[in-house]
Amino acid sequence: MKIDLTDTTASKINKALVQGRRAIGTPAVGMVLTLVIVTDEENAYDALKAANDASHEHPSRTLVVIKRVSRSPRDRTQSRLDAEVRVGADAGTGETVVLRLYGEVVNHAQSVVLPLLLPDAPVVVWWPVNAPLAPANDPLGALAQRRVTDTYASEQPVRELAARADTYTPGDTDLSWTRITPWRSMLAAALDQVTCEVEAVEVEGEEFNPSCELLAMWLADRLDVPVKRSLSSGPGLTAVRLDTDCGPITLDRGDGTLATLSIQGQPKRAVALKRRETAELIAEELRRLDPDDTYASALRFGVDRLNPSNGKATADVPADVPADVPADEPADEPPAKGDAVAVPAPVETAAKAPAKEAAAQAPVKKAAAK
Repeated sequence: MKIDLTDTTASKINKALVQGRRAIGTPAVGMVLTLVIVTDEENAYDALKAANDASHEHPSRTLVVIKRVSRSPRDRTQSRLDAEVRVGADAGTGETVVLRLYGEVVNHAQSVVLPLLLPDAPVVVWWPVNAPLAPANDPLGALAQRRVTDTYASEQPVRELAARADTYTPGDTDLSWTRITPWRSMLAAALDQVTCEVEAVEVEGEEFNPSCELLAMWLADRLDVPVKRSLSSGPGLTAVRLDTDCGPITLDRGDGTLATLSIQGQPKRAVALKRRETAELIAEELRRLDPDDTYASALRFGVDRLNPSNGKATADVPADVPADVPADEPADEPPAKGDAVAVPAPVETAAKAPAKEAAAQAPVKKAAAK
């Protein structure tokens, strides 16, 4: 059931929700949280579809906040709130309210959202695109216990990761981190099968893929070994190689669906490691609403490598140039674009960036599903 409201208020929207529930014969609906999606008109459909699919696992009230840009100066001074209320089959297993804000009310979205939050239920805010650099300081982000962003959709993912670490607040998370959960689980399970010491790691994946950088940061943080970042044509993460004193351990996924796990002295195993859809990623994030300390540790570890103490990002320094050589002095033999860039784990040594050309312009991506 859909109810359209034009030039309305939060009070009228609440009344429409009650009216819709009574009309379909379910006056009381058990919902576990409020999911606030802050997006634009272009990405609203995909984000709402992912949220509806995730609601089968987490029944919730979904509030979609779309900030519309008025074309004429006169329209920008006129505040208006339009809403579309969906209950029943049109809203998954919960309730959905699509809010379109016009004029000055765009700058006060939190005042519109606050009366619509479920009482005594946690709040999660998700920015599919155009997330603020400091989600916890955003007026809408301040209402939430969990704040979900996606650096994969940004123009410069590596710089975005650095900004996320500088402004990290407990409760922040990123879908680029969620995408590597199966990889982290599989690598941990592989290491549990052997009694060896890891000596070096190589992470292979697309150049402008924040999931590759986060996985490299996590491995360097946890294993305290040098991590080499290699480039491939993708899709996404393609391989992780662990050099141990018992032989190499390799997790290789070339087609984005099926991976091969190779351990020295054991037969090769086929592992299902497909790229997951956004709905699966959101459903995973909604399973836990406490701060993710592992993500925070990996994120902050990477920032130390991206932003060394001398203030000059080592991503600008070629891989074969020592850290004490200024970045503006050309190297004798600069590395080719496809060469690997190492990220040594010890903080005291010269750290090399986990991604080359971090400041280069990366293509804009509407959505990323893995």
